[in-house]
Amino acid sequence: MRQPLTLPRLKALKAKGEKIAMLTAYDYPSARLAEEAEVDILLVGDSLGNVVLGYDTTVPVKLEDMIYHTRAVVRGAPGTMVVTDMPFGTYRLGPEATLRNAVRLMQEGGSHGVKLEGGADIADEVKRLTSAGIPVLGHLGLTPQSVLQIGGYKVQGKDRAEADRLIADARALEEAGAFGIVLELVTEQVAAAVTRAVGIPTIGIGAGRGCDGQVLVFHDILRYGSGIRDKRFVKTYADVGETIRAAISEYVGDVRGARFPEEKNGFALDDQAAKEFIDSVYGGDRT
Repeated sequence: MRQPLTLPRLKALKAKGEKIAMLTAYDYPSARLAEEAEVDILLVGDSLGNVVLGYDTTVPVKLEDMIYHTRAVVRGAPGTMVVTDMPFGTYRLGPEATLRNAVRLMQEGGSHGVKLEGGADIADEVKRLTSAGIPVLGHLGLTPQSVLQIGGYKVQGKDRAEADRLIADARALEEAGAFGIVLELVTEQVAAAVTRAVGIPTIGIGAGRGCDGQVLVFHDILRYGSGIRDKRFVKTYADVGETIRAAISEYVGDVRGARFPEEKNGFALDDQAAKEFIDSVYGGDRT
């Protein structure tokens, strides 16, 4: 039976130069399919606010949302490592308050670890979590929970000062006990430099080829949804959105045109039961 990755095994993958495949999942069926495809890690991302709940940003996502969706993902992928985002407003509150919220994700959601956005500025909170036995995945570069402050989804690591800050933040997270770091929308050369600077795996999304692994959003790689925007860092592997839309449209047409249901889609009484029913209801009059 498949077992979730352990942190030592994850670190060993980096040491051996073996790439790590991570994917988001938000519900039971997507998690089950991802596990069957042998994804290494599933991320219950707060991106569910955008792709599942219909928000413009991840900011409105609540802790209860993350717990609810994590439960479903864990049920669908019992043999896969599941990491859950700590949503906006559930950390940067001081180590003890952050710990209480992370414990809820672990105990109530069943997550194997949590992800926090930030670097040296949250190192104390990361250290508190890891010292309490909670695995932490860091997140540097573009941090979507800060998009309103940043002023948009902008590539990070474009100059020496940003590069130095990213490396320093990565080292601070490693020292605090993080088991890995997501690098989002970071220039390829800087992401590679960060990867070389730490002994823990880096997982890139829009951060080029030099990371130890990659993560993408389930709905992006499958174009599952309406109005999926093309993104430079995403590779589309299927267009299930168009397939679903066409199938639903055909169903609607069949219902309106009385082509569904057909006789084979229903359940009929046997001849004797049908005769008795007609006799009882209509007194034998079949006209």
